[in-house]
Amino acid sequence: MSQQRALAHARVRPTGLGCMNVTHGYSSFPSRDEAVALFRAALEIGVDHFDTATLYGHGASEELLGEALGNRRDEIFLASKCGLRRNERGETVIDGEPASIKRQAEASLRRLGTETIDLYYLHRLDRKIPIEESVGALGELVSEGKIRSIGLSEVSVATLQRAETVHHVAAVQNEYSLATRNPELGMIDACRANGTAFVAFSPLSRALLAGTLERPWELPESDIRSFMPRFTSENYPQNLRLVDALRPIAEAVGISLAQLALAWVHAQGEHVLSIPGTAKRAHLLENSGADDVVLDAESVAACSAIIDQTTVRGARYTEGQLSSVDSEVFAG
Repeated sequence: MSQQRALAHARVRPTGLGCMNVTHGYSSFPSRDEAVALFRAALEIGVDHFDTATLYGHGASEELLGEALGNRRDEIFLASKCGLRRNERGETVIDGEPASIKRQAEASLRRLGTETIDLYYLHRLDRKIPIEESVGALGELVSEGKIRSIGLSEVSVATLQRAETVHHVAAVQNEYSLATRNPELGMIDACRANGTAFVAFSPLSRALLAGTLERPWELPESDIRSFMPRFTSENYPQNLRLVDALRPIAEAVGISLAQLALAWVHAQGEHVLSIPGTAKRAHLLENSGADDVVLDAESVAACSAIIDQTTVRGARYTEGQLSSVDSEVFAG
């Protein structure tokens, strides 16, 4: 029987579904019908935590998810995000202004076809707006019944602590995987102490840890991996060799590389969950299978020793991308 973990006011399976991949960031997107069918397939296999955002496809991901859920909305834990959106010129802007947060929430509710969102994150910290003001606006949405709980994404421990002076933060969503260990610089421990769930996005390091992505530097320019340092022709082959070193561990447990990487994330604490994204049903089924995997301490340690911030080559983001995040970084 699959495990369950606390997330805000609910209990969900450790592996949720990140809904970015069908409309945003990558390439070879599914058709509208295929995307809706993927979300419905997730429902059928018992996925109970769906995570989307205003930014993804300029609202298209929320619309597709709303269509897929239909009258089954109450069967799942629904998360979305505000504070990172496209302006009228198609540019991505960080916007944590309180009035804008409320407008974005109203639009999210319409697109998702629901009266309330279970968990609503501030997608990125707006450095022009004190976090207390942004969280205050989210707190008002809780009071109005439009959202049930508040989350923050790509934030530091210091920002979490400031936010907590205004309203309890139910979840922090930062990038975390074997290849991206920044949350170990305090956030995972801070969330545990604070009664806050930690939700790992890109837990497969954008397909690197699944061992299925070849020659990412040849992807279309619209695919963010085509220019990320970790995926260059100089760095990626070395990173794949690290992934290959994980194969004997996965084989010994009888699971796939993706399931091993997800189970490693889940092993970092009872408050730690993951939201791998995919546009393919086979990967959806594979990822969901990680819920039934419990790694022993020896396997966890072996994985940790093979891939970490000292062995992986290339930063997770470009310098420009890193300027938009608030989370901790390793020195040097």
